[in-house]
Amino acid sequence: MTIPMFSARFHWDFRPNRLTLALGARRAAGQEVLDLTESNPTHAGLAYPEEIARAFSGPGLLAYAPAPAGSPAAREAVSGYYRARGSEVGAERILLTASTSEAYAYLFKLLANPGDEVLVPRPSYPLFEFLATMENVAVRQYSLAYHGTWGIDLASVEAAITPRTRAIVLVNPNNPTGSYVKRGELGELARLCLEYGIALVSDEVFSDYALTADADRAATLAGVEECLTFSMSGLSKVAGLPQMKLGWIVVSGPAPVSREAMEKLEWIADTYLSVGAPVQCAAARLLAAGESVQRQIRERTAAHLALARETLAGSAANLLHVEGGWYATLQVPRIRGEEEWALELLERGVLVQPGYFYDFEAEAYLVVSLLTEPAAFREGLARLRAALG
Repeated sequence: MTIPMFSARFHWDFRPNRLTLALGARRAAGQEVLDLTESNPTHAGLAYPEEIARAFSGPGLLAYAPAPAGSPAAREAVSGYYRARGSEVGAERILLTASTSEAYAYLFKLLANPGDEVLVPRPSYPLFEFLATMENVAVRQYSLAYHGTWGIDLASVEAAITPRTRAIVLVNPNNPTGSYVKRGELGELARLCLEYGIALVSDEVFSDYALTADADRAATLAGVEECLTFSMSGLSKVAGLPQMKLGWIVVSGPAPVSREAMEKLEWIADTYLSVGAPVQCAAARLLAAGESVQRQIRERTAAHLALARETLAGSAANLLHVEGGWYATLQVPRIRGEEEWALELLERGVLVQPGYFYDFEAEAYLVVSLLTEPAAFREGLARLRAALG
């Protein structure tokens, strides 16, 4: 009898798909690839200020003084980040993590027992199932609907709630649709959370990258008082510094339950103490220095969105409305499937992501990164336009 050696968490098919195989073969052969999926800011040709390296200096880096929620100075630096954006978030409501992925893990531990569920948006970044499964939590999806702009299908949210639902997850703005949560939607979500006794979890890593103005959007949920709410972000996107490994959770909501949530999160964090002392000591300087990186990203994404509209105007591709973030979604003719479109474009030396990577509910969609280096983006778009005929 064979005894299983590994846990049942690892139930995924790890075999590479056709696009991954074709990309590997093309790169192995030394053929050109214009990567329109680039999302790593450190690979995007941005100018990083020297102050970032200088931030890692001083005697504080050599001392180990563990604090479960993070050092007071680093938490105050994050508080200042929100203050500069018009939100008063006290440092006592902030808990530091090594990343937003770790923040999700902490929150799933806090809110859910094995077999409980969290609701996640569809389409969205393909990470939730992995993170939740690692915590023995199941995901149920609710829909984002497109009617000229993206919005939350609130009926699908309520329909997805079961007695085992513990949280509604928002990505604000969503990746890849770039849609922010609107104030009316937030009011309805808070109502559902109160009615069913569940929490709101808001992933706000792209919140600083608005591409349009809209007074009706809720750029952050850090001030929500109606229900227990957790807002997450980090240096990875805020300052274009994914290698620094510093994220955070802001706890909001009614005082008794939010205070208890913070206490329990500190217990979880104290078990791991994952956030490095150097990045905490450097946090304030990194946030300040990262402003110039953030400005470059905003300028590039806005310019590339305008270029995409210009290049694809009158073509068979429909560039869907996007409010913020680093990505754009193209609806292309259903004369072939998304993977076939992606493979044909790769034959032309252009790498894009098929919509099924993000679990779009229908075909055919392609996703491109607005962060891509400018020359590659311009040429890649031109070839994409040519492929559309």
